Amino acid sequence: MSLTLLPAADALRQLDSFDLIIDARSEGEYAEDHLPRAVNWPTLNDEERKAVGTTYKQINAFEAKKRGAAMAAHNISIHIERDVIDKPKDWKPLLYCWRGGKRSGSLALVLDQIGFRVTLVEGGYKAFRAAVVEDIPRLAPLFDWRVICGTTGSGKTRLLQALHAAGAQVLDLEALANHRSSVLGAIPGLAQPTQKHFDTRIWHALRQLDPTRPVFVESESKKVGNVAVPTALIDAMRASPCLNLVLPDAERVALLMEDYEFFVRDRESFCERLDALTPMRGKAVVDDWQAHVRAGRIEPVVQALLTLHYDPVYIASMARNFTQFSLAKELRPKDRSARAMQTLADEMVGSSSVPTLIP
Repeated sequence: MSLTLLPAADALRQLDSFDLIIDARSEGEYAEDHLPRAVNWPTLNDEERKAVGTTYKQINAFEAKKRGAAMAAHNISIHIERDVIDKPKDWKPLLYCWRGGKRSGSLALVLDQIGFRVTLVEGGYKAFRAAVVEDIPRLAPLFDWRVICGTTGSGKTRLLQALHAAGAQVLDLEALANHRSSVLGAIPGLAQPTQKHFDTRIWHALRQLDPTRPVFVESESKKVGNVAVPTALIDAMRASPCLNLVLPDAERVALLMEDYEFFVRDRESFCERLDALTPMRGKAVVDDWQAHVRAGRIEPVVQALLTLHYDPVYIASMARNFTQFSLAKELRPKDRSARAMQTLADEMVGSSSVPTLIP
């Protein structure tokens, strides 16, 4: 037998050494969170788990195990026929389930008997989750963070994307969270990850960064939509050097009209999102904004949102939370365009006259 049991912390460090990572839990458990690169081969799917649990409660454990074994054998045969027949003898999979190892163990036993070098995560997903939570505070302070600040609409995300294209290291928390980090930041048709999966995405991104090179990140708050940025990462960002991206108001309004074009098209959705500002701005103000939106006069509403809501909140938050914000070097792209942001990013990465950005 060549089946190996690997502690979760060791599995984290060795993830890239396996040919395939297999999550043997149900599709619902997998959707909540899973190891990076993992594929889902359920030993029992959601409905089957429910049926086995009902049998366990209403009849007894023995009958539940028999029923579960029949279902598991059927599903494992499907996985073998569909995904394993073409695998070479030196194929090395890593398997896990929830905690006890029965579901992953059943699949692992069959693969082991075939002759593959199979590794199981000791303690399953639960141990992996604990290891990730413990590892993020170790990783976050290792990096030389450069925080891209700037009021709403100044193009922070565009600059991050340009920096990435220029070869700089970037951590894009909004992309990892599937959210633009504001009251209007939900992206239609794109659900946010669960908190657990957001943590895993961040951990996976951090583990791929080089501590000897700067990492650019946007000046996020503690939450990006409905998910929270790990405390250790927020603390590291808030203590790091800042860069202040500046665009004129007209460019900011135009940029937001472009980036939130779906709200321009769907005015009622825009009005629904504005309702969230009623407690802060009052019903009369929000009603007036909504009337303008419904009449197609959206630019004045965007300008008012910047002037009355986003700018004061952002400036106060930055001064309060980011210790080096007052020392931030100003960055002034020619305009909001991708070309202007790329020019600025190339200068930041390549210019020897900006030693504080790239050593």
